[in-house]
Amino acid sequence: MHSSEADVSGGAQPTRRGPAKKRGNYNCGRCGLPKKGHVCPSSPPPALPPRSDHRLRRALSFDEEIAAVTTPQPEAAGMAFAAEDDEEEMVDVGGGFALPESCLARVFRRLSPKELMGSALVCRGWRECVRRVWITAEEIRVRVSQVRFVGSVLHKCVNLARLSLIMESDADSTVLACVAFSCPNLEYLEISLAKNAVNRITGDELGRFVAERRNLSVLKVAGCTNLGFLNISSSSLSTLWLSDLYCVSRVVLHCPNLKELSLDFIPKANDSTDLVNMMDSLGRGCQSLRKIHIASALLCNDSVRALSDANIRGLRMLSLILGSRITDASVAAIIACYTNLELLDLSGSSISDNGVGMICNALPRTLSRLLLAVCPTLTSSGIQFATAQLPLLTLLDCGMSICDSSYDDQDPQDGMIKIDEKDLESRRCRSLLAKKSNSMHQKLLIKHERLKKLSLWGCSGLDALYLNCPELVDLNLNSCTNLHPERLLLQCPNLRNVHASGCQDMLIGAVRNQVLNEFTAVENQFSLKRLADGSKRVQLPRFLPQALYEDEKRKKIRPSQCMLHLNEKL
Repeated sequence: MHSSEADVSGGAQPTRRGPAKKRGNYNCGRCGLPKKGHVCPSSPPPALPPRSDHRLRRALSFDEEIAAVTTPQPEAAGMAFAAEDDEEEMVDVGGGFALPESCLARVFRRLSPKELMGSALVCRGWRECVRRVWITAEEIRVRVSQVRFVGSVLHKCVNLARLSLIMESDADSTVLACVAFSCPNLEYLEISLAKNAVNRITGDELGRFVAERRNLSVLKVAGCTNLGFLNISSSSLSTLWLSDLYCVSRVVLHCPNLKELSLDFIPKANDSTDLVNMMDSLGRGCQSLRKIHIASALLCNDSVRALSDANIRGLRMLSLILGSRITDASVAAIIACYTNLELLDLSGSSISDNGVGMICNALPRTLSRLLLAVCPTLTSSGIQFATAQLPLLTLLDCGMSICDSSYDDQDPQDGMIKIDEKDLESRRCRSLLAKKSNSMHQKLLIKHERLKKLSLWGCSGLDALYLNCPELVDLNLNSCTNLHPERLLLQCPNLRNVHASGCQDMLIGAVRNQVLNEFTAVENQFSLKRLADGSKRVQLPRFLPQALYEDEKRKKIRPSQCMLHLNEKL
């Protein structure tokens, strides 16, 4: 140990110090005090980072633009974090260039999981950047060809909250086990199937997985043909989507916080699912439901009555589709219990104009979206009555509902009817002969202030169409084969998309002339005004400069921004 003494007899001599350290005691450039553990009082307050840096955003998203994510690193106790940009560690990227670690991490966030795993093998600096990306990841969307790849990726994402898997191989309980072990705080899980992939998860395995995930709020699973039975109990689950259901022997749902339920069944004749007991289960264990979507050919009046008896008070959106045995009796049961519906979808049912009238009389102040596609008993009178009695209506879909009774040569998939290929040619020949004499002609007149989307696809029975909808944005006229061009009037100044695939050339030309303003006449330059005695109107010239009048003229003949879609798959 060396001691230092001051010489007081002679001139001042420098104080003797100990051996030099690797990094000396640096002083603050503003106040001169040692910089270690020091916060300068004269320095300006640090600028707040942008909003996206305050919170974690999607770190791994391969379909959308990714926002930058910065995660603060832990500091030693009692020491403030005062790192500056010039002190950030630089990472070599090759060619004699280097980038800050945070900048390189932003680049890595745009890579796929496979590319990230390969980047981690380049060098130590790249491996550290990849580790930061995995740690800050909140959402992953990935295609899975092998189940072991799921486990090798997920165990690195400790903060993962949203996971979307597209299975290119068969999905079984191993996938659920990997997710349960690696993502204890998962909130969103979606499992979809690629072509030729099969979902082999059973109802017991799915129910056990949901029961053990206390933070899971959204579950979407496709290809649920092997469930057998459905028994789901969870206090955190708020959204449940299950598709391709088939022959579900028992359905028990105890989810008191469930808000949205979607169950899609395979349309097969030998399905043995008991929908009446399923509706009873919804009433007992899911009283907080606000949105219900059920697609099944087994839907009938009894199942709808069972749902009405459940008396789910908060229900706002109800979709019961493909139920050809649903009649006006079901409509009466629905409107008797659910008087606050905002969306009602009864596509594929057998309701008539009387049922539409009951809907309009019961829900004029709440209903904003009405979907009545593929309802063969509806006519243009019922649809016209709905637009007149529902002032809040913004979406109306009545595709394939106004059909020509003699027009049978349509695509079988459009009408949800299977036609034998051997009899297809004979049906076409008979339809061409009967269409001239037995054709059913209907006209549709709609005047609505709020309607934004109108779908009339496949309405071959329409002969005339008159629309006066100032807010209409999207109009679907696909396969309206009998609509006459001279009986078409579109007074919709805000139209942006018109779909006219499969229509006659003359009709397409009439639509183009009206929506694209190709032949719009310029407004007369003389205004009309009545005389003082009110006897007649006379023309008054405009007292405007010629340049100003030319500007107004150009504004009035400015072409519309509407797009006409002609090449679409029906």
